[in-house]
Amino acid sequence: MPKIKTNSSAAKRLKRSGTGKLIRNKTGRRHILTGKPRKRKRQLRRKAVVAKSMEPRINTLVPYL
Repeated sequence: MPKIKTNSSAAKRLKRSGTGKLIRNKTGRRHILTGKPRKRKRQLRRKAVVAKSMEPRINTLVPYL
């Protein structure tokens, strides 16, 4: 059986946690930050867990993560 190619753009954006969950960065922290409250920008620094329903789709993109 041949190896599956990893989608490199997805691999750069995702990590596995110690418990095996997929971790991603939150969106909305690239530009136009002056219009966003300090609290919101601070909360966007945190990581987010990928939804359970998205995991099968992501596992096809990044099979060896």
